[in-house]
Amino acid sequence: MGSRWIFLAQALIVLFAGVQALPAPLLEARQSTSTLSTAQVAAFKPFTFYASTAACNPSTTLTWTCGANCNANPTFQPVASGGDGDRTQFWFVGYDPTLKTVIVSHQGTDTSKIMPILTDVNIIQNPLNATLFPGISSSVEVHSGFAGTQSRSAPDVLAAVQTALSRHSANHVTLTGHSLGAAIALLDAVFLPLHLPSTVTFKSVTYGMPRVGNQAFADYVDAHVTLSHVNNKKDPVPILPGRFLGFHHPSGEVHITDANGWVACAAGQVKITQVTCVPSAQSQTSLRARILTILGHTMV
Repeated sequence: MGSRWIFLAQALIVLFAGVQALPAPLLEARQSTSTLSTAQVAAFKPFTFYASTAACNPSTTLTWTCGANCNANPTFQPVASGGDGDRTQFWFVGYDPTLKTVIVSHQGTDTSKIMPILTDVNIIQNPLNATLFPGISSSVEVHSGFAGTQSRSAPDVLAAVQTALSRHSANHVTLTGHSLGAAIALLDAVFLPLHLPSTVTFKSVTYGMPRVGNQAFADYVDAHVTLSHVNNKKDPVPILPGRFLGFHHPSGEVHITDANGWVACAAGQVKITQVTCVPSAQSQTSLRARILTILGHTMV
């Protein structure tokens, strides 16, 4: 137990307070990477705003009156929103007629509240809930905190997605979120296809996503989920929880380099995320500030 609590304390420090000087960054070898074109980078822009919008109060996302983030996707048609921003992260569902997709977005960690922080550090791995995730092998294990908060919104999110698909005669769903919201979105990307017709297609675009589950979970995601997870420079969140605790990322990593270039790993490769890092001024700021930094890199 002692070593686990030491890690939890370290995780809190890295995630929410920043750390002092660490050794120079050690990066894994970059293999089979490709540089994204300007057009490919621009395609992330709407989803970056949708991920950021999830931090807004559900009353404003339901009326799409949250200011600049909502204005960035002006054709969006909200269907439902929820969460309390504490025990259950804010979320919203609606339809984007320009992109022709239902959007599902989840809020990241609000560091002014204790419950989201406790959610982040509840790192025990457990099998997925058999009711929410029927047919998934018990060998697939995920972060208990992430799974817990996803389970609290899952029934309402599913109902909202069903409504959006029917109301707009849609057949595509895109899931997004930042940090904790990214983890929830990835779990939704596994959950929703188990309860919706096979004619519905899905993709996930997440930002600053922590590791969500074990290798079996990563393998399941690789086999069943179309995923792009964007990591910004030396953001420490994507390297937590540590691999020494049995956590692994799925494929689909896109990395914003220190030179502001965007590079993508080839299928089956997770080679860019830093093993250790020197937190920059950016990585010591709030989660909201980090996503605003990413927004700056998508304004092309």
